Amino acid sequence: MSCCTPQAAVRAAHHGLQAGGPSPVGRGEPAGEPRLLALPGGSFLMGTDANEGFAEDGEGPAREVTLTPFAIAPTAVTNAQFSDFVRATRYITEAEQAGSSFVFYLQIEEEQRHAIRQVSRELPWWLDVEGACWQRPTGPGSGVHDKPDHPVVHIAWNDAAAYCAWAGLRLPTEAEWEYAARGGLAGKRYPWGDELAPCNIFQGEFPSRPAAGWTPGTVPVDSFAPNGFGLYNMAGNCWEWCADWSSADYHRTTAARDPLQDQPSGRKSLRGGSFLCHDSYCNRYRVAARGSNTPDSSASNLGFRVAAALD
Repeated sequence: MSCCTPQAAVRAAHHGLQAGGPSPVGRGEPAGEPRLLALPGGSFLMGTDANEGFAEDGEGPAREVTLTPFAIAPTAVTNAQFSDFVRATRYITEAEQAGSSFVFYLQIEEEQRHAIRQVSRELPWWLDVEGACWQRPTGPGSGVHDKPDHPVVHIAWNDAAAYCAWAGLRLPTEAEWEYAARGGLAGKRYPWGDELAPCNIFQGEFPSRPAAGWTPGTVPVDSFAPNGFGLYNMAGNCWEWCADWSSADYHRTTAARDPLQDQPSGRKSLRGGSFLCHDSYCNRYRVAARGSNTPDSSASNLGFRVAAALD
């Protein structure tokens, strides 16, 4: 069982809702594109043959992939950047339309937890919180005004795609994301090598005993040292949506040059893990690890970063 994120269908079942699509993007001009780093592309070893993850995720077989040069943001999209988008377009996210989103239970005050519906017995650490969304990340009374440099979360794939359309950008493909995350290193487990380095993953005993001094949640997008390409938090902090549809056969069915899984599967790909990852339960903060969820799902650890083609 994955700790990663529940599906929007669970939320809809709780509230008796019908599944919907993203709200239309209103008129407005981007206040300025996020800064992007140009990467040279070329060939690299993608995936892994190591038996570290979940067989159903399809992390291998490892293979050589070749990419056209592209650009990618050094950080995930921040609350401040997403706020610019919302102000310009009056966009309403999936979570706001649904009226709730999923929040990790330790992000909620203990006296409030008993009144909130758990997702399931199998995922008791996820609560379906009414009013939770990108600007109220733990529900009514919370806010992001003091966290402009944190990654925006409670973002569904549909929301990320809408932001990209407004900004004239796109989501990275899985191959681009992994190439960028590796930072020029070949066959390593993490963005910085094979040994775990400081990053925002679960500290302590998952899911109920966080280490003293560590609070479950996001940190600023430029926290910790960048990888060899100058990219931050490619491991932990928040999951990042990719352009591809998710498939366990990804490495066996997609092209060796600029691969993209464009066959709909009902789930979109996620990369990078989040502050909830822990090697005792879900070690998907490795660069070859893969996650997924439905395009309308949102949670307190789901965000994104942007990319673009190079002219």
